[in-house]
Amino acid sequence: MIKFGPSGNSESFFAAGYSHTEEAASYVKDMGLDCFEYSFGRGVRMGEEKARSIGKAFADEGVELSVHAPYFINFANPDDEMAAKSYGYVLDSAKMCRAMGGRRIVFHPAAQGKDTRETAVSRAEDRLKMLRDYIYLNGMQDMMFCPETMGKFAQIGTPEEIARFCLVDEVFTPCIDFGHVNARGQGSLRTEADYRALLEGFLERLGYERMKHFHAHFSKIMYGAKGEIKHLTFADERYGPEFEPLAAVLKELRLEPYVVSESDGTQAEDALAMKRIYEGVPA
Repeated sequence: MIKFGPSGNSESFFAAGYSHTEEAASYVKDMGLDCFEYSFGRGVRMGEEKARSIGKAFADEGVELSVHAPYFINFANPDDEMAAKSYGYVLDSAKMCRAMGGRRIVFHPAAQGKDTRETAVSRAEDRLKMLRDYIYLNGMQDMMFCPETMGKFAQIGTPEEIARFCLVDEVFTPCIDFGHVNARGQGSLRTEADYRALLEGFLERLGYERMKHFHAHFSKIMYGAKGEIKHLTFADERYGPEFEPLAAVLKELRLEPYVVSESDGTQAEDALAMKRIYEGVPA
């Protein structure tokens, strides 16, 4: 089944007097949502006891958990020692995800740096092969590692690059961030045809079974000449993308992703808006 939920806690969560992640489980469930993404964006600074406590709270409410690995991962770093740290960031995130009872680990793959595009992409691909080996060595091949499409031109993570990375091994599942794709494409996602072309590109390369339950991020994002600038909320009327045409295409293609709202401060509310839009689309 398709799932909808927030990345982290909305401003309304804190305004209601809540502060602990465990409390987010019932908060999200009571809103009618199905999943929650915990961010280790600034580093994995959590012990297994805390992870298990969070996991129990969400399991009790029947809300599925995913995690976002640290933002500073860069598998295209020309420095092997620095790149080696990226393996640790992903694997540490996966260990905490498993302790929480989750299966999905989202990560930013790389930055281009001063290299040519193909040099950076090829280096990242080789490093992901090494990451694959570490995943198997640690017995984590039952988990889903999700390289994310990125919104800035200087970042590695076009849809084509993410599909290429996922072909390395079945442990990799795409995280399609539709806001990032739209920002990178300067407003490229407007119609059902736009979304269909994007998703069919992944389907052609990875197949239906690999894509049926792909990971998705969705938010409106301000963009400029270099791509993504900042995340917005659904109240914004200038920048896209809009969720309605995507909802129709997801039903048409029989895809049931795990859809995470990354709106700025209204992520739970906008996740609920997406769920209602989706449920209103004829089967």
